Amino acid sequence: MLWLILLFIVAPLAELYVIIQVASVIGGWETIALLIVESAIGAWLLKRQGLATLGKISTAVSEGRVPSNELLDGLLLLVAGALMLAPGFIGDVLGFLLIIPFTRLPFRALLRRRFQKGDYAGFFAASTAGPGGARFVGSFRAGRGSVFDTTGSSTPVDPPSGELNP
Repeated sequence: MLWLILLFIVAPLAELYVIIQVASVIGGWETIALLIVESAIGAWLLKRQGLATLGKISTAVSEGRVPSNELLDGLLLLVAGALMLAPGFIGDVLGFLLIIPFTRLPFRALLRRRFQKGDYAGFFAASTAGPGGARFVGSFRAGRGSVFDTTGSSTPVDPPSGELNP
């Protein structure tokens, strides 16, 4: 509940305060131009980093390894894009910190620790190709140890390997 209050009330008020303070120093039109320019630079950097991360994910998968760092980077880039979507200097600065690779590393390490502690629910999905073509097999883990089948199928799924049991 506290996070929602901070997110929807305090953050926009802080953004508005900073925008007003910057506008009082450099002028209103200059502030709007600065917001537009930094958003354009952020969008360009976000596109470059997003495409690079997709390439790294593809490389990791083709090498047969789990792209854990790459997926965490993708999540952080998604958050950066959301932060930079709304006009404001605070969100844009946080977004730039998440876009730039070497400043993203501490956030990735923090996120990895949170996931390893098991503080978040997980989602598992696998795709298998059978005689009828591609088929989705998925399950949702809503806590420690509880697994729910989301496919609507009565065929049990073996969670460790993701293959169908006969």
